[in-house]
Amino acid sequence: NYSCMKKKKYKELKFAIVGCGRISNKHFEALLSFKSEVKLTAFCEIKKSKIYDIEHKYNIKGYSKMQDMLENEELDYVVLCTPSGYHSEQAILASKYGVNVITEKPMATNMLDAKKMIKACKKNKVKLFVVKQNRKNTTLQILKKAIDQKRFGKIKMVVVNVFWTRPQSYYNLAPWRGTKRLDGGALMNQASHYADLLTWLIGPISEVHSFNSKTLKIEAEDTGVVNIKWKNGAIGSMNYTMLTYPKNYEGSITILGTHGSATISGVAVNKISNWQFKDNKPYDKTIDSLSYSTKSVYGHGHKYYYRDFLDYLYSGDKSKIIDSIEGLKSLELITMAINSAEKKRTIKK
Repeated sequence: NYSCMKKKKYKELKFAIVGCGRISNKHFEALLSFKSEVKLTAFCEIKKSKIYDIEHKYNIKGYSKMQDMLENEELDYVVLCTPSGYHSEQAILASKYGVNVITEKPMATNMLDAKKMIKACKKNKVKLFVVKQNRKNTTLQILKKAIDQKRFGKIKMVVVNVFWTRPQSYYNLAPWRGTKRLDGGALMNQASHYADLLTWLIGPISEVHSFNSKTLKIEAEDTGVVNIKWKNGAIGSMNYTMLTYPKNYEGSITILGTHGSATISGVAVNKISNWQFKDNKPYDKTIDSLSYSTKSVYGHGHKYYYRDFLDYLYSGDKSKIIDSIEGLKSLELITMAINSAEKKRTIKK
């Protein structure tokens, strides 16, 4: 019996969350929705004022230091929801205790740190996964299916827009926000999932030329344009800003090919607004039902991410998971774009 075997296997797995900022709520909710299969054992949060509230809300043990938690708890997985610049050192620390790691995007704020955490996890024989919950969106799953079936013919152009709002007050709430080392900037942080779509859906990048600018009082950029050429010959751009007035406006991707065109729009790629192909498939009739509303740019993908993650642990089907190598692909694109803007030249791979 699949469900019985699955539950028996998963009940042995103990999870802990590190960092209890905005995104951690999605992980608490998702993991607790699978509480008959996994156990959320502990959490770590540097703000001691938060620890008491979270302990009583979820009835789990809180720690102010990650190392104390690793020493006192028997954990199978830690989930890193901390500022991106901390991910590498925290993943390395967890690996030394033999604990597997699931990290929020981006996996690090530079390629060197990302490769260090991959190397450490491999050395200490633990697994490293990266959260890319947008891939689990129903709208993007059907888009991926159309691409895999080559319904677009030859893809010629791809355009991604991320037009969101992060006012100065948002950055003022925490000293790490907007910094190059811990936050990485609007592309590295807010638009990271959209950079992931460009490598996951379209394929390897061959060259990048980027411009960016800064209006807010932060260290990193808040606005940018990234021009991209893929190895398959497609060209396109990614346009992003955190200055949209007066609220989050758009998170979209448009793909134009010789035999098809599609746009997934909305505030967080949650609406199929164009779907036209030379051929017809039975699932085309379901397109209207796949769009959904969302109040959050995070979407609803975290629960689906963990569902597929747990299915992978049971079945071994690696197509369901997003490992460190997948996380590295989008980080490489992001760092190429940042380097291009800083050096004012095209970056070729």
